[in-house]
Amino acid sequence: MSRIGKLPIDIPSGVTITVDSDVITVKGAKGELTVPHLSDVTVKSEDGKISVTRKDDEKIAKSQHGLQRSLINNAVEGVTKGFEKKLEVNGVGFRVAMKGTDLEMSLGYSHPVLYKAPQGIQISTNKMEITVSGIDKQAVGQVAADIRKLRKPEPYKGKGIKYADEQILRKSGKTGK
Repeated sequence: MSRIGKLPIDIPSGVTITVDSDVITVKGAKGELTVPHLSDVTVKSEDGKISVTRKDDEKIAKSQHGLQRSLINNAVEGVTKGFEKKLEVNGVGFRVAMKGTDLEMSLGYSHPVLYKAPQGIQISTNKMEITVSGIDKQAVGQVAADIRKLRKPEPYKGKGIKYADEQILRKSGKTGK
């Protein structure tokens, strides 16, 4: 039995969950998300809790059990609290600023880099810190990864864009022995 999949999900007040044959819709104060209903698991909503059970003990059913529970839990958490990731920009001459809804960055290239935020994702800056927030956990993580990919942190001086909680393994230069 999946340790994650067997845990019930509490439905907070103000959140409604609709279970259909192909999608699960979660509506809350911050918005609405849809989660695909995986084929080898059953989702039941009863007395303020959501429970996920698998149909049989096949390998695919076992792998989908915990996944389905995590997807639903992330959707419930997203429509109630939302998600955010923080990125830090380190480097001499590096700058970040908002230009309307777009993120304009000067990252040591010969041109400024413009990043357009996708629908449902908010980006804000505070000096050399970028905050990506939204209700979809996967989309927030993907946007943060795309921004980080524009200038990955290098191991010698640590210049680049890194996650706020990321540790950069530093290398010593050519100092010899």
